[in-house]
Amino acid sequence: MIYIVIKITFIQTGGTIDKDYPQYLSDHGYAFKIQEPAVLDTLERIKPMFEIEMVRHMQKDSLDITEEDKQGILQVVEENKNNKIIITHGTDTIGLTAEVLSVVKNKTIVLTGAMMPEKFREYDADFNVGMAVGAVQKLPAGVYVALHGELKTGQEFLG
Repeated sequence: MIYIVIKITFIQTGGTIDKDYPQYLSDHGYAFKIQEPAVLDTLERIKPMFEIEMVRHMQKDSLDITEEDKQGILQVVEENKNNKIIITHGTDTIGLTAEVLSVVKNKTIVLTGAMMPEKFREYDADFNVGMAVGAVQKLPAGVYVALHGELKTGQEFLG
């Protein structure tokens, strides 16, 4: 019997999915901090049967992501040797980053995020990550957004 090991690269860019709200934090007017990739907690709970590569690229709220930042995400995706990539991203500008990534060929890229931090487990983070994991394994090359129980191409999401 031959087993094929699937490898999925996760790229952290920040967003609500990664937010934590430490007490007594004074950080440029924000009441949150983005540190470790929350997707690692989700993956630890599900005990995946695929190989994981974690790239900690950036830790920003999506409203703070600049055009230069989007080009940096594009560069990280293009330089990554894997062809199955999930990007955790803030929901406010996820479609704009998907649009920038639309030039990438021969890779399946799924962007996901959450309306509430992963730390609040009764909300959407785990579900959205699960959708992204299934999508990246089965969809053809292209850029997709997995949020709120919907899976759309980057173009449909902006639509």
